Amino acid sequence: MSEASPRLFRWKELPWEPVTSQLGRRMVTGERAMIAQVLLEKGAVVPTHSHENEQFTYILEGALHFWLGEDGSEEVVVSAGEILHIPSYVPHKAIALEKTLDLDIFCPPRTDWLDGTDSYFHDADD
Repeated sequence: MSEASPRLFRWKELPWEPVTSQLGRRMVTGERAMIAQVLLEKGAVVPTHSHENEQFTYILEGALHFWLGEDGSEEVVVSAGEILHIPSYVPHKAIALEKTLDLDIFCPPRTDWLDGTDSYFHDADD
């Protein structure tokens, strides 16, 4: 069992990490979970990818159009106030239909986001 102490974070005090020219994020990571705010400009694309991490995407403002599954045939638009659950290893892609702020929760934490190996984002930047 961990001897970790409780920590308080304030979103407004956390810096935005520019991921692409149209997408930024800031995150808080614990031992077994991660929460991130992701800000996407209208038209921003999150290229198809999958990961071991179970994901919950809660749209605070705006809307994202998702394509889910191996062939991307399952489509869903997630709007403000809605949450999309993406199980581990399910391929997914998204485009921002308008300027969008989402809150992503991952379990376990996204090590590729922490160590900068999330090349699916960076390879798609203009």
